[in-house]
Amino acid sequence: MTSPAVIAVDWGTTSFRLWSLAADGDVLAERRSAQGMSTLAPGDYASLLEGLLAEIEIGPAVPTLVCGMAGAAQGWRNAPYLDLPVNLKDAPAAAVAAPMGEWERDVRILPGLAQRRPEAPDVIRGEETLLLGARLADGVEGTVCLPGTHSKWARLQGDVVTGFRTAMTGEAFALLAEHSTLSHFASGDDAEPDDPAFVEAVRESLAQPQALLNALFSVRAGPLLFGEEAAATARARLSGLLIGAEIAASAPKGEAVTLLAGGGLSDVYAAALTAADIPYATLDAEATVRAGLYHAARQLWPQRFGAAA
Repeated sequence: MTSPAVIAVDWGTTSFRLWSLAADGDVLAERRSAQGMSTLAPGDYASLLEGLLAEIEIGPAVPTLVCGMAGAAQGWRNAPYLDLPVNLKDAPAAAVAAPMGEWERDVRILPGLAQRRPEAPDVIRGEETLLLGARLADGVEGTVCLPGTHSKWARLQGDVVTGFRTAMTGEAFALLAEHSTLSHFASGDDAEPDDPAFVEAVRESLAQPQALLNALFSVRAGPLLFGEEAAATARARLSGLLIGAEIAASAPKGEAVTLLAGGGLSDVYAAALTAADIPYATLDAEATVRAGLYHAARQLWPQRFGAAA
């Protein structure tokens, strides 16, 4: 049986993903849960981690590397931000040790990145590891889109992150669809990528992003004035308007984009980029964050990777 070289963990706000990795990066075992930062107190992390590692029989000699919101000020232990510009290959050295209490295990948490520009303050935490994986595993540079609750658009020049911006697209969609006056009209299943209403709304926002607030009210007015046909497309229209406005504000002119996403979100953003006539290449977000954790772990514990390092 192959022995694990490291445990890699992506610990977000609402999710937890753990992989036991061999020296060559192969996945030996994994665990997933909804026990993200929002459900935990700082004293919960070590016991939860050790319980899951016991399930897959991982002894204390195997180190663990964590990225994501476990390193936030309100998480397990604050891993301070690195200020831009940041060479991604230097980030692992800034990882901080996590308090393990009664357990003896070397656990480190990777830092996030901060853009301390008064006109455009911004932070990312977790996405830096995706960017590291994309850069080292796939040679990505230029503009990278990482969609999600808070979508990130980062700029890579070689190994260096020179800037990024965040769009609260996913959170805005959830708030409007579930807690605003639009909620009566925007319920139901999420839009399919090939839904004409979604594509049309993306193009509408691309053409007039400054009119977004006006266009959003049409999600309510359309069903009131035109009945069931408009009501059936309201959720797709809301999604398309928001994603279109995000792309209009963030995508570079005349340049290809790398899309780091997975599942339905990948398909939706691919459809939106196609509607915007923006060329793109897609990388799977889960494989990429795992690659980032693997490459960072090889820098921190090279002796555990032998010839693979």
